Amino acid sequence: MKRSNLQRGVTLQYSMLVLPCLLVFTVGLILPIILSFGFSFTDWDGLSRGKSFVGLGNYRKIFRDAYVGDAWLFTIEFTVLNTAIQNVFALIFALALDSSIKGKKALRTVLFMPCLISAIVTGFIWRRMFTNILPLVGEALGLKMDFLLLGKGSTVLSGLLIANNWQWIGYWMLIYLAALQSVPQELYEAAKVDGASGVRRFWSVTLPMLAPAITICVVGITTGSLKVYDLLVSSTGGGPGRASTSIIYLIYNVALGGRQYGYGSALSMTLIACLLLVAVIQLGVLKKREVQM
Repeated sequence: MKRSNLQRGVTLQYSMLVLPCLLVFTVGLILPIILSFGFSFTDWDGLSRGKSFVGLGNYRKIFRDAYVGDAWLFTIEFTVLNTAIQNVFALIFALALDSSIKGKKALRTVLFMPCLISAIVTGFIWRRMFTNILPLVGEALGLKMDFLLLGKGSTVLSGLLIANNWQWIGYWMLIYLAALQSVPQELYEAAKVDGASGVRRFWSVTLPMLAPAITICVVGITTGSLKVYDLLVSSTGGGPGRASTSIIYLIYNVALGGRQYGYGSALSMTLIACLLLVAVIQLGVLKKREVQM
């Protein structure tokens, strides 16, 4: 009986600790999603009291809206390229900083520092870099290169990838670095005894042991890339034209700029569904590989 009362007391204490976070999570995320789902079936403009039920009209409108297709195309291109580049370079830097090179602590700090800056500030920094600083440096060095990447529809994606990877590679590098340092050295010693080369040790020992970190990084980078918004606000404004308008940027313009809150809610529901679907598929595939490895 005493043990049962003690367990109930501990459970109550844990519940009281979790309750504030649960309330914030519910009010700040779950409730808005539920309300937005309801608004997606109306023609509400976001300000007036009156709203009419339109059924699936907003969802049908998505398939007729050419801007939605362009926004999703940019978002998918950015997500695929960003996920690949960040994972590869984060792993390369982690492998380099896990070695015995000099000054690796300082290099870790330098690579990690950009992620402490907000994406809004990052956008301002790289807009200035591409428009003022890099052209001056190129001119001083005699380089005939066009650094105005954010000003052209054909190069704006490249410019945004550079800015985003500059900011976040150091963050994901630390996750890979922590995973590398947790790999038992006995496995490498056994592989050396068996005559495995450095490349063979990487593919047979290092990469399988990094499987949980790979899952975290791939899912985190993918979902973050699908939600890119603040970087665009301060760097390109969705331009030139609509060349860098992501799906979230379009949702903002439609719901708040265009006062089509019902239609914007329908667009946001499709984004939430996409995020859940991608995360579930990635987790399922990558977790299965963790078990196999």
